[in-house]
Amino acid sequence: MNVGFFGIQYSFGLQQSAVNPIYDFLGANPDQIPILNLAGPLTGLLIQPIIGAMSDKTWHPRWGRRKPYFFVGAMICSVALLLYPFSSSLWMAAGLLLLLDVGNNTAMEPYRAFVADTLDEEQQPTGFQAQSFFTGFGQFLSYISLFLFPIVFVGYTGALPNWIYASFFLGSVLSITSIWWSMKKTPEIPPTAEELVRLKAEPLNIFSPFIDIYKAVLEMPKVMWQLFLVYLFQWYALMCYWQNNAKSIALSVWDATPKDKSLYENAVEWNGLIGAFGFVITFSVAFYLAKLAKKYSPKLVHFACLILAGASFLIFPTIHNEYFFFAIIIGYGIGWASMMGIPYLIIVNDIPKERYGVYMGIINMMIVIPMIFQNLTFGYILKNFLNNDARLAISFAGVLLLIGAACTLLIQSKKGTQK
Repeated sequence: MNVGFFGIQYSFGLQQSAVNPIYDFLGANPDQIPILNLAGPLTGLLIQPIIGAMSDKTWHPRWGRRKPYFFVGAMICSVALLLYPFSSSLWMAAGLLLLLDVGNNTAMEPYRAFVADTLDEEQQPTGFQAQSFFTGFGQFLSYISLFLFPIVFVGYTGALPNWIYASFFLGSVLSITSIWWSMKKTPEIPPTAEELVRLKAEPLNIFSPFIDIYKAVLEMPKVMWQLFLVYLFQWYALMCYWQNNAKSIALSVWDATPKDKSLYENAVEWNGLIGAFGFVITFSVAFYLAKLAKKYSPKLVHFACLILAGASFLIFPTIHNEYFFFAIIIGYGIGWASMMGIPYLIIVNDIPKERYGVYMGIINMMIVIPMIFQNLTFGYILKNFLNNDARLAISFAGVLLLIGAACTLLIQSKKGTQK
């Protein structure tokens, strides 16, 4: 059931690892990068909760409840990935990023709700960490393509290296085929007679998603507000890292900037290899974290993982030998495994099953609001307080993750096994 996350997260991995270097190749200034990333989280804020609420009120005997949404999302994503390398300007690239994120966000939350729909409480820890496994596997492949494809696909087409075309074309294929596999192999559970009566009494219309989101926010469990405080620091930090990791490696290892094209390409390739190793760690520990969450508590597991990721970011800019990054990235890989699954275990027992779609969408709002805040504010911070230095941006991200870890200890769930 989780194989589709492989394709979705290959696409998301390219957004993390390749989109910002594309902006650099097209001539963006460092402080322009945050605002050029605004399209992604903005669509997440608008699309995911609306699609999640719509899927809660959908049922078709043949197509199901969630499947129509994540199939359409995968199709949009595939088209955007196919077109992206042909970007001839910064604003064309930003516009295609908007389309790519519309597709990813249309697919993502109905898919998470699909997993929650299908599994009982005992199976949910394994189910959500299976998401984390396939997330890590998909992102591993996207990152490793940045290292391997330049060996095979040499030269340039326009302003961009040919390996970028190959990476995005592969993503276009994987996005739709992996979703198709999950749809084919995993049936949806039909609604009960009681649920069908409720669906007929409250049919889907143009206003119902907005009404459902409004009601859900008003009735949102306290634990979700507490998780939002963690997410505020966690996702702001991650955006700082993704926007600056390749440039930080270029500066600390080769004393180079994006203007030094060949050396910066080396940094992008190494960032791909290092990131791929980090995601090997992610899918290696994902199921073990689920066992730890059962034995102790999801809250304590997430706290420890954020500490490891924060320490990884603080050490990252101090490395001058590219091979040492393999040791440092382990903390980030473990942290990412937790971020992709454990927070859902913290809150899943506090939300009603029949509203999984809208609440999974609201959780995504809690992710993208910090991202939007980062896109709007970090360019100013980077230029005026961090001297446009990518290494300082990574250190800043490490401090934010440690603050997020401390905020995790404040979470109290009424129904979950928080300790």
